[in-house]
Amino acid sequence: MAKEKKRCAWSEGVSDAYIDYHDKEWGVPVTDDRTQFEFLILEGAQAGLSWSTILNKRDGYRKAFADFDPEKVARYTPRRIDKLLQDPGIVRNRLKVESAVSNAQAFLKLQDDIGSFSDYIWGFMDFKPRQNRLRRDSQIPATSAESDAISKDLKKRGFRFVGSTIIYAHMQATGLVNDHVVGCFRQQPCAKLASRVKRR
Repeated sequence: MAKEKKRCAWSEGVSDAYIDYHDKEWGVPVTDDRTQFEFLILEGAQAGLSWSTILNKRDGYRKAFADFDPEKVARYTPRRIDKLLQDPGIVRNRLKVESAVSNAQAFLKLQDDIGSFSDYIWGFMDFKPRQNRLRRDSQIPATSAESDAISKDLKKRGFRFVGSTIIYAHMQATGLVNDHVVGCFRQQPCAKLASRVKRR
């Protein structure tokens, strides 16, 4: 009989989609701007809600937000926003929907200023994913000095729904930190992916 994989406790007992996200995405370093933008929208939408709620609506977000193309989202009009607020496939919160559009505009401005959002955010980590090697889920932090700094800078640049807790969750999702606990079957594979992170 095959040995059952050990996972971070938070990922189990919720849904197959939750386990799949843990097994394939969480902690994997992301260096493309489109995926970085996707997680900015999704993490902002999650504020005050469970991550499982957002995962269940992920396909709805892809459709509603042009497959997370920031150039298209940045052009959404107030009329388009009103239409999205009738869409059950996303979280119908006006502030969150409006922030996705204004964040797309700020995202494009940051790209114009720096060249790459990925380079921008990875620069706070000196292009090296942090390997926390935690023993228990209860040791996983909610924020860090880097998430504080990123949050502060993004707010200066006009981003919304980018508090330090949201940004730390973004860092976990996009592999800036590897918070898979020691013993989780994904901890070492994610650690080995650190070499893929390079300045563009």
